[in-house]
Amino acid sequence: MAIYLHLVRHAQGVHNTCPENLQIRDPGLTLTGEAQCHRLCQEFPHHAAITHLVASPMRRTLQTCLLSFAPAVACGTLVTALPEIQEVSTLPCDTGSSPATLSSEPLFQGKVDFSKVGDQWNDKSPGAPWEPRVDRIEARAARARRWLRHIARESAMTTYNDVHIVVVSHGAMLHYISQDWSGLEGAWTNWENAEWRTYEFSDVFGDDERADLREKETSWNSRNHGTTRLTAAEQLLLKVEIQKRLQPQYDAIAAKQRSTVVSDVN
Repeated sequence: MAIYLHLVRHAQGVHNTCPENLQIRDPGLTLTGEAQCHRLCQEFPHHAAITHLVASPMRRTLQTCLLSFAPAVACGTLVTALPEIQEVSTLPCDTGSSPATLSSEPLFQGKVDFSKVGDQWNDKSPGAPWEPRVDRIEARAARARRWLRHIARESAMTTYNDVHIVVVSHGAMLHYISQDWSGLEGAWTNWENAEWRTYEFSDVFGDDERADLREKETSWNSRNHGTTRLTAAEQLLLKVEIQKRLQPQYDAIAAKQRSTVVSDVN
């Protein structure tokens, strides 16, 4: 039995179309994004083998999961909304809606399990658990991997079958989840909308706190055409350098959002 983790970036959202739309709270998909989902649904080869669907509790990721993996949804597989894999920044487009609001929307009713989504999951204010600090983002990515490892191990030991877990998240957050920082120089992400890559746990039956992942060779080669991948030591050095750049950017976005709120109040 083997365990596969299919990491997916959401399809094109309204906020991806122009800078002004970054100020839209928790936007959904565009028509182009919906078309990307239908294409992914046609091309994804493992629909019949999917055992779990997991998504960030934001509209664009939930919609991407439901549309792209519709065969599994039609067979009764619930999407687990996991706040640990929400997007990073404090921009309105990266800030989710309340679980009460989301659970009342017809598209999600009976298809998404919001039991893991607390009322404060979208609070990214200074000092909050979800504040965009590199150490906190790293910690929640590790929590997500440990939980995914737990459900993968539990499923494998119960069914003795292969496990295929689909995880739909966001461009910036996927670098923290996958622990792969290559190709990120000067950008927020190198994941395309509706792109998917397949990973495995370094030790699915281990208990290490990081629950490390490694991209499957077939997945890596399909997008890198034989390019030699970075070693773990090289990834660590690259991560340190990139995160030095990212934290000031997170801080600047948060400061700008706070000043905008103050201006609106005044």
